[in-house]
Amino acid sequence: MAEFRLPANSRVTEGKVFPAPAGAKDVKRFKIYRWDPEGAGNPSLDTFEIDRAECGPMILDALIKIKNEVDATLTFRRSCREGICGSCSMNIDGVNTLACTKFIDEVKGDVRIYPLPHLPVIKDLVPDLSQVFAQYASIEPWLKSETPPPEGERLQSPEERERLDGLWECILCFCCTTSCPSYWWNGERYLGPAVLLQAHRWLSDSRDEATGERLDQLEDPFRLYRCHTIMNCTRTCPKGLNPAKSIAEIKKLMLERR
Repeated sequence: MAEFRLPANSRVTEGKVFPAPAGAKDVKRFKIYRWDPEGAGNPSLDTFEIDRAECGPMILDALIKIKNEVDATLTFRRSCREGICGSCSMNIDGVNTLACTKFIDEVKGDVRIYPLPHLPVIKDLVPDLSQVFAQYASIEPWLKSETPPPEGERLQSPEERERLDGLWECILCFCCTTSCPSYWWNGERYLGPAVLLQAHRWLSDSRDEATGERLDQLEDPFRLYRCHTIMNCTRTCPKGLNPAKSIAEIKKLMLERR
């Protein structure tokens, strides 16, 4: 009989509670996933009570406040604070998103924060992105051209440039990839929404001359065709992009060249 339970050493337990300072009037509770690879214990969910009057409006503001003032061992990635770098992607209130663009006010009740799902965890809110970046490298995300380079820029018409809109804005936060059940099941072989959107970006670039080669690399039962149009990727993208559409467009290109 199948048993759908986590192994005993993977079950999340109740962790420490860090109460708000005396006199705090606008208290928000943050329940944050904690796991230390150097410790012997299970992952835990620590509770931090934060006075909103002393904190900025974003989830990332609260995380930085906790690390600076409450528990310096809390570990997470962050960089730009402007929704550009993708570093602070995590699961907040059950949705993969960016901590720097998620308002605390958008979360009703306690704020639950976990690392991106279905990836190995390095520590706390830091997932291991080695596999997804290796898959990104596999599509060779750079311009390929046999034509000798011009003395100036490689020019595009406005119409050609417009074809890249909705593609170049991807910041490789991998919110979409880690929300995809097909990637959960076949992550070692299926490239996932983020990488396939990036592949579509180069297939759509009028300056690139390796369309056939790129399609050959994607012509595989798993690398492309494990997408089942579940649409989690498009729903969760914090930049409002549509990876599912890109995957469908690549499949159309596959059919057109036959």
